[in-house]
Amino acid sequence: MSQGNSTTNFMISRLVVGVGDMAVSNSSTAIISTFALGSCIGVVVYDSNRRAGGILHYMLPDSNLSPDKAKLHPYMFADTGLNGFFKALQGVGVTRKNAVILIVGGASVISQNDLFRIGERNIVAVKRWFKDLNLNYRHELVGGINNRTVHLTNKDGSVQIKEPNGVKTFSLL
Repeated sequence: MSQGNSTTNFMISRLVVGVGDMAVSNSSTAIISTFALGSCIGVVVYDSNRRAGGILHYMLPDSNLSPDKAKLHPYMFADTGLNGFFKALQGVGVTRKNAVILIVGGASVISQNDLFRIGERNIVAVKRWFKDLNLNYRHELVGGINNRTVHLTNKDGSVQIKEPNGVKTFSLL
């Protein structure tokens, strides 16, 4: 009997998170991405014990701005989006104890004199939510004036953040 070299082929599954949406996965072959975070916030969560994680891409700081819209699109808002996102993460085995968290976004991309200050208000909302629940985030890349694109690789917990001036890499291990 002869032995040959064998390789295991597997498909990488790319999950794309749109604006006002989220995705979670416990597949080690998943890469979860969201594009063009401007004033929006991206919350990236990874549990290395489960090789599971997800990304939330929310637009606005508070569902009280539009309760009817929040019922139809809960991930558009910090409060309803974060609550639903963490429930979905629990569904794929992520525990709060093992969750490593990165927050990204909250830029003032339209104008530095933005009257509505959505980016700034989004940053305050996410930090308040974590503080109220006594959860800690390990990394943040917030503010500024640049859009950011985020990729989470479940295989190793690496996060790649692309900005116009370069790429930053974080490890969520």
